[in-house]
Amino acid sequence: QTRTELESRLRQLEEMASQNRGGLSDSERAEAAYIRSRLDEGDFHVGDRILIAVEDPTPPAVTSSGPVVKSSEQQLSDTFTVGSSQELTLPVVGVVPLHGVLRTELESRLAGEVARYIRDPVVHVHALVGLAVTGELTRPGYYSVPADAVIPAVLMAAGGTTHEAKLQDLKIRRSGKTIWEGDALREALAAGSTVDDLGLHPGDVIVVPRLGPGGGLHQSAYLISVLLGIPVTIYTLTKIF
Repeated sequence: QTRTELESRLRQLEEMASQNRGGLSDSERAEAAYIRSRLDEGDFHVGDRILIAVEDPTPPAVTSSGPVVKSSEQQLSDTFTVGSSQELTLPVVGVVPLHGVLRTELESRLAGEVARYIRDPVVHVHALVGLAVTGELTRPGYYSVPADAVIPAVLMAAGGTTHEAKLQDLKIRRSGKTIWEGDALREALAAGSTVDDLGLHPGDVIVVPRLGPGGGLHQSAYLISVLLGIPVTIYTLTKIF
């Protein structure tokens, strides 16, 4: 979501609050608080990883053999981690503050910084979020996925679920507390909500429980059909660009 879209939605919620005698529902108040936090603090947290690829539209001519020296573009084309003060430290460029920056603003922000040192660069950026995926999966583990990945794509990155997976009890946890589960999560999955839409942070855990003996087969089949109905991109992080 862009800053304009978030500001528009926040105004809508504030108008609803002023017009409705009972004010906003709990979920609407939480949404308004979340939007305000994003607009003020930005989308980036300590530990977020950002994949950058910088191209030089006019690469230098190939010279005779000699010591191999990385160009500025090559030095900047890598994965970098957001630091404790919401900053990104880049070769050549230095420290880039990300406080208050939304994911939709990141590429233009970094392109502007790089352009101070490289003439007319072509900059591609993907924000990655490190998530733990546990439970009934072929390859449970820790995966850095694009912020615009849908949850089924994250599960597929872990090799997909096993036949023992109880998908209707899928949940997402943070610091030992469940932040998404039940109908709210199922509706979000059906709507194709992304990692960004769900507000997931580095270190959040997607839990796929085991199916009990003979239980929940109908609901699991239903949720599988929902997941299969969502266009899923398998993200090969080394081949994003």
